[in-house]
Amino acid sequence: MARKEKQQSDTPAKQGRFAQVRQVYSAARTADPTIPWWMLFAFVAVVVVGTVIGLLLGHWKYALVLSIPVGLLAATLVLSRKAERAAYRSLEGQPGAAGAALGALRRGWFFTQEPVAIDGARGTRPEDMVGAAFVYRAIGRPGVVLVAEGPDARRKKLIVQERRKVERVAPGVPVTAISVGDGEDQVPVRKLSSKMTRMKPVLTKEEVSAVNKRLKSLGGMRPPIPAGTDPTRARVDRKAMRGR
Repeated sequence: MARKEKQQSDTPAKQGRFAQVRQVYSAARTADPTIPWWMLFAFVAVVVVGTVIGLLLGHWKYALVLSIPVGLLAATLVLSRKAERAAYRSLEGQPGAAGAALGALRRGWFFTQEPVAIDGARGTRPEDMVGAAFVYRAIGRPGVVLVAEGPDARRKKLIVQERRKVERVAPGVPVTAISVGDGEDQVPVRKLSSKMTRMKPVLTKEEVSAVNKRLKSLGGMRPPIPAGTDPTRARVDRKAMRGR
């Protein structure tokens, strides 16, 4: 009975993982129709190389059997990378792209799913957000990171305002401002999470938690972000891409 119950409990989890992979594949294929061919190429290349090595060693059958799961793994990795790039391409140029990209941050970061400051929004429709500036706040071992997007004047004004708020509540904590975009001295949305991950740590985990609690006391805006650019719906989810 115990074994049967265990098998039944494992089945939904496996089905859930397969469903995630199918969902990622469908979404990625819609954005990039060449993905199936790249996956097939990766699988065939690994199998062929493995079989050739097996022939040289005189054990091609064993090499073929072993290369098949390795080829499937290679195809999955290709899907993951292609899906990630497709997700970032769909975010580029959209209001709220910076907040969505923060969803790709690894553990150890606290960040806001919605902007802590916004300037220039004229309404709730997507077209009303064009020309608006947004600031998102993330807290990690490198300190407080203010991630901003939008026109220069509005973006810089918001950064100054939010920096003052942070310094008032958490004096002495490093505050770094990052502007997201394709202009000079800006970070492309696809490179945002990697840049923040590479930042030098200066705080302990306990200090990060304490700073996060202090900054929560500042509260935050609940601006009318249109549904099409809601970071909680459009964020880049690495876990889903890996099919876990």
